[in-house]
Amino acid sequence: MKPLTPAEIRLGMHRVPHWTRRGAMLRRTFEFNEFVAAMKFVNSVARVAEKVQHHPDIDIRWNRVTLRLTTHDADGLTERDFSLAERCHAIAETIK
Repeated sequence: MKPLTPAEIRLGMHRVPHWTRRGAMLRRTFEFNEFVAAMKFVNSVARVAEKVQHHPDIDIRWNRVTLRLTTHDADGLTERDFSLAERCHAIAETIK
């Protein structure tokens, strides 16, 4: 898989407005009302990530979950990262 160009990344960032870019990585922290909701989110993300074979780095801090996405084999951001970011946003919206 080929990494996106800078122009493609800029366009992709409009699709995931709550995410930030740090180099070749997308990052977002989701906050929930309680730990159980945060874990429900993480488990839902894990199921989707396994299905699409694209796994985020996940950091859990009580009610906050930070996801980091990059495509390691492409050494940069790809469409897979933006697609999974959109799906994670949709998952969070069902839990809040």
